[in-house]
Amino acid sequence: MKPHLPLLGICALTCGLGLALPPGAAGVTDDEFNALKELVTKQGQRLDQLEKAHDQDQKTIEQDQKVHQQDQQEILRLEQQMETTQKTATDAQQKAEAAAQIQPIHPIPEGPAASHQFTMVGDAEVQFGKVDSQHSGFALADFAPIFLFRGRDNVLFEAGFDVTLQNGANVTGTHDSGSSTSVSMSFATLDYLFNDYVTFVGGEMLLPLGTYSERNAGWLNKIPLDPLARALVPGSGVGVQLRGAVPVNDSGASVTYAVYADNGPSSIDGSANSTNIDLGGNVGILNTGNHPGTLANLHGDPSGGGRVGWFYPWKAHYDIELGLSGQSGTWDDADRRLWSAGVFDGALHLSPWIEVKGEYLYTWESTSDVGTIQAHGWWLQGAYKLAGLNLDLPLINDIELVGRYDDIRDGMGGHADRYTAGYVYYLSNTLLFEGDYFFGSGNLEGPNHNELLFQLSYGF
Repeated sequence: MKPHLPLLGICALTCGLGLALPPGAAGVTDDEFNALKELVTKQGQRLDQLEKAHDQDQKTIEQDQKVHQQDQQEILRLEQQMETTQKTATDAQQKAEAAAQIQPIHPIPEGPAASHQFTMVGDAEVQFGKVDSQHSGFALADFAPIFLFRGRDNVLFEAGFDVTLQNGANVTGTHDSGSSTSVSMSFATLDYLFNDYVTFVGGEMLLPLGTYSERNAGWLNKIPLDPLARALVPGSGVGVQLRGAVPVNDSGASVTYAVYADNGPSSIDGSANSTNIDLGGNVGILNTGNHPGTLANLHGDPSGGGRVGWFYPWKAHYDIELGLSGQSGTWDDADRRLWSAGVFDGALHLSPWIEVKGEYLYTWESTSDVGTIQAHGWWLQGAYKLAGLNLDLPLINDIELVGRYDDIRDGMGGHADRYTAGYVYYLSNTLLFEGDYFFGSGNLEGPNHNELLFQLSYGF
């Protein structure tokens, strides 16, 4: 403990006074001594109080320093924990974004068993157009409802129809005679999901010859008219199919596949002449008059086909997909002539704003009159969303510019080329206003006309 400095000072002062006083004045009375003693005692008590207060302050400071050190350690621990959590969240987000690029085919839904869940979706288009040498006009291009029914978690049924209006004709076919409505079934399949990687499909199927029939028809197509070369292959067929997707690694890459058998194309009159092939007319039911509703293939053997694809995303909104597909089988009633097709397809996305896709199609048709006809064609389509310019202009940001080149060679001297330039204005994610100008050349009837077309499309 520190010495009592005031007490020592008083003692030293007293001694000094004693030495300084004359010898006759050196004596101190009892009252003076008691007063001095009382003063010294009070000073000692005051000093004790100050020392206690000092000790208490010192303890408080030490406690504060300890608490401060604990706070610093806790802050450091929380910062380290935050860095770890942020890194984990970033990794999870990257994996989720990569996995989101995969479009699994009919994934098995989670949750309790379904019981009669019914939904109707689809699309509708209204058009206004002008073709060379014809009057301009309005048209209900298509109303295409799709009915979806889910009986159980792994049992689905889906069916799509196309309903269109067209002008009627009188007996000579030269003037309108009212109007008529046509209804056709685009597809109708029963789907059974074995697991996440294998799905069974049976019925009128959209054929995976390329990707156009399954992914670009209707309002999903950014250009109203189909590519010319798509006329070389059937869009659907009656049969069965196994399809699915298998992930390659954690990056989101996958391999997709489809294997199917269907009735295949047929002959209009049963012969194998070059002008008689019907790509979509062999649906398995005969209506001969004598035996209506007879179940039969129009030729002896079914056709077989399939597609294998590779999908690779390297970051969100950046991915590439390549696919190779084909089909082969007989088409005449005698079951002697083959019809085969091969399709190479590709799609590339560079950011949310840029998309490029296309297909190359090649077919072989064995005939009785002109030998083997080798028809082929291709198309390439690009699109750019002006939102990628980062302009503060809402109307501009809702526009996507599109363009496409079409080419077809029918293998018998007929050919056509077509260029398309247009736009898509997004009134909403599912309400699109499209405008396109088509200009073509060639000796095939139809594609060599120039056409201006506006379309309002709605997907529901």
